[in-house]
Amino acid sequence: MKYMIMMYGSQRDYDMISGRPTDTVTWSADDMAAMHAFMEAWNKELVESGEFVDAQGLSAPVHARRIRLRDGVPVVTDGPYAETQEVLAGYTIVECASFDRATEIAARLAGTPHPEGADLGREWYVDVRPIADGVDELTV
Repeated sequence: MKYMIMMYGSQRDYDMISGRPTDTVTWSADDMAAMHAFMEAWNKELVESGEFVDAQGLSAPVHARRIRLRDGVPVVTDGPYAETQEVLAGYTIVECASFDRATEIAARLAGTPHPEGADLGREWYVDVRPIADGVDELTV
């Protein structure tokens, strides 16, 4: 079965990573290198095990748009959105034997290197969800 591992971040996280001034720490070149090396090794391990399907990082929330219909007319709101702090930052799709195995794979991301103080009490987490192959898999 395929599972999507979803990573989250905020506009502030993207600003820290890109070196923009924030009220917290800024990622150094060494911090970025450590994170990239970790992610490269994690992805390589999944490729070698045959469990890797796809992975993509998403651009910063400031580049997002939300589209809603109001009275049948599209209304576009540019990001980042005031009503939410965290957004989907990227994802990895794996194909593995069980939900437990997908959870084990995702749990390794809790060890992603980041600069001291970058979390400021915020929990680093990922979500794992099975990918539905059909409508019958959408319900509980």
